[in-house]
Amino acid sequence: MARTRPGEDIYGRPLRRLFLAIICAILVGLILLWRIDNPRAERIRAGLVDRVVPSFEWALAPITWAGRLVEDFEGYARVYEQNRELRRELQQMKAWREAAIQLEQENARLLDLNKVQLSPELTYVTGVVLTDSGSPFRRSVLLNIGAADGIRDGWAAMDGLGLVGRIAGVGERTARVILLTDGNSRIPVTIQPSGKRAILAGDTTPAPALDFVENADDVQAGDRIVTSGDGGVFPPDLLVGQVVRGADGRLRVRLAADTSRLEYLRVLRTRQAPGIGTTGDLLVPPGGAMQGPPPPEEG
Repeated sequence: MARTRPGEDIYGRPLRRLFLAIICAILVGLILLWRIDNPRAERIRAGLVDRVVPSFEWALAPITWAGRLVEDFEGYARVYEQNRELRRELQQMKAWREAAIQLEQENARLLDLNKVQLSPELTYVTGVVLTDSGSPFRRSVLLNIGAADGIRDGWAAMDGLGLVGRIAGVGERTARVILLTDGNSRIPVTIQPSGKRAILAGDTTPAPALDFVENADDVQAGDRIVTSGDGGVFPPDLLVGQVVRGADGRLRVRLAADTSRLEYLRVLRTRQAPGIGTTGDLLVPPGGAMQGPPPPEEG
């Protein structure tokens, strides 16, 4: 165990006591000096501050640096919170943007419905598409209008651009529309400008086929397809689409209506053909004589 020399104990303790007494005296003197309120003491204090304080700038540098570090950290925390808030607002803006795009598309479709030029004799009822019962074997949609709105079977349904299908099933408040792409859909059409007649046959594909075309060589891609009105199935001259050539070389029709995204449909009121409930009489041509033997004379 190390031992201190006797000389260190003899001189060390008195020196420490003397140093402590000097410091205490200086501190007491500073306190008394700062508490004396007269001009001379004020001048002494000012001179002391001017000499001592500038020399302590190096000691205040770490404190200043620490204060600036705390301020920078607080600024970083504020920036981080602002960044999080901006991210939340950006997510909300994206949601609002999607909603605005959907409203814009819906508005465009409604405007298209208003711009469709129809015969003045045709009136219509506009309905909202409720559900799409599309399947690999069936293409149809359900509307929110039915018999209470005067809807009848066989009436044509259009969107803002072209023919979509026909009414096939009417309830009191709903009606089902068989689309042109359905496998059971067959409608007579006219190919313009050649005037050729054909049958548009749905086959559950987006582009129905053209069957029974007169002189298919005269039909070119891009020709306009409209309803012919034959058989009273549809009113004439309703836009259907354009002719395209399929990958298999078969003539098909690119529909003007977007059947994959239907929201509103216009159901055209069509005059019903008068039904025949009784046997008819023989119609004699006007101004002409009947052929065959004359009727026997009476009495």
